[in-house]
Amino acid sequence: MSDPLGVTVGPSVYWYVTRSTGSVALMLLTASVALGVLDVGRIATKRVPRFLIDGAHRSTSLLAVVFLAVHIVTAVLDTFVSITLIDAVVPFVGSYRPFWLGLGAVAFDLLVALVLTSIARRFVGHRTWRATHWLAYACWPIALLHTLGTGSDVKSTWMLAISLACLAVVLVAVCARAIVGWPSRLGLRLAALGGAVVFAGGLALWLPQGPLGHDWAERSGTPAQALGSSPSKERVPVPRQDSASVYSKRPA
Repeated sequence: MSDPLGVTVGPSVYWYVTRSTGSVALMLLTASVALGVLDVGRIATKRVPRFLIDGAHRSTSLLAVVFLAVHIVTAVLDTFVSITLIDAVVPFVGSYRPFWLGLGAVAFDLLVALVLTSIARRFVGHRTWRATHWLAYACWPIALLHTLGTGSDVKSTWMLAISLACLAVVLVAVCARAIVGWPSRLGLRLAALGGAVVFAGGLALWLPQGPLGHDWAERSGTPAQALGSSPSKERVPVPRQDSASVYSKRPA
């Protein structure tokens, strides 16, 4: 809608696309990591052969990258807050929630490295590919923390449900992988279970005081000029210095 001065207020299409693609990317990354944790060789059956599971694992990873790319582009184009392409790919250099946005950049960089080495597996060698493949296990919790720390919908029931469902899927996958073949390589299995418990417990302690607590927008590093405005309400954004706002129409 517009006011008498010709200023258009309210969320832009970019904002909606950024939110949706970020959520879908998290779900796809969760599916990819869960398949990887379970190990395609262990869950394959005669009805569901290994090549189908392997293909699903690869496809979900590639789709996650695609949705992340759209997520980044639309976040840069949305001028409500200033996020540049550099901010989105170089960790911890942005002005908008720098730590939490930086975690998203780290997750994206790790995922891109994982996909590129998988595509060039024949050229980089199995050892390099396998070492890089372990980055997926670090990529997922970092991406989840980015979602909870940066997302404007973190207090919404649907966003919490998606985040908790993704957490549950990965926890179940880790537990299943640890149990199958027990007790061989016991130290590694216990480390995986311990890491999963510590991460889940840490989230349970942090969320009420963090994103679900009071004044999280200010405490997370939201710029002062953006405080007091909510993407879910009518707002007049602060334009970038280097580009015109998509919400504003200059009066003649």
